[in-house]
Amino acid sequence: MLHMVYANLLIAAAAYLLGSIPCGYLLVRFYCHQDIRQAGSGNIGATNVLRAGGKGLGAVTFLLDMLKGSAAVGLGALLGALLLPHCPLRDAEALAALAAVLGHIFPVWLGFKGGKGVATGFGVFLVAAPWGALAAIAVFAVVLALSRYVSLASILGAASFPLFAWLLSRTHPEAGRPVFYIAVQAAVALIIIAKHHQNIRRLLAGTESRFGKGRFA
Repeated sequence: MLHMVYANLLIAAAAYLLGSIPCGYLLVRFYCHQDIRQAGSGNIGATNVLRAGGKGLGAVTFLLDMLKGSAAVGLGALLGALLLPHCPLRDAEALAALAAVLGHIFPVWLGFKGGKGVATGFGVFLVAAPWGALAAIAVFAVVLALSRYVSLASILGAASFPLFAWLLSRTHPEAGRPVFYIAVQAAVALIIIAKHHQNIRRLLAGTESRFGKGRFA
């Protein structure tokens, strides 16, 4: 039992540290010699980096944030296979996914003030439940194209993921669907949505800016 606790702590810590790498902050600091936290919304994520440093830097930030999430889940699966060979591999992946997103949102290196977790969330979803992630990103793309609200697209994309993951999950018929795994993915989606609380208020008030028009967060 103690071995299992230590193994899970190691998986969570490793995934958290990977997720906590502040890619947007580092890129803007290196290329623009600015603190991204002092620009626009103050967020270190890809959208604010795009606004402060341009489309190229924003795209690289999104890619790196996505990749660190994917790498964290891959590392969690590897450690799970090595340290917890008799436990479901998906449990280790789910734990790593949650820890990586929390690392991005609450990075120890920046006083626990990070991004909103959209790109990192997509990265962990892409490895943990690829078909669900692709379906969710399709929702994101459609909502963004129709509304031009990045925040609304992010919220609805995150909200749709647990449903897609549940419907498209594949496991052995006798085992049923992986309930813990889906529950953790739902928790990740809820955390991402909660981080958009200011955007939700602006959307309800009709003051949220559209993508490509003035300030967006």
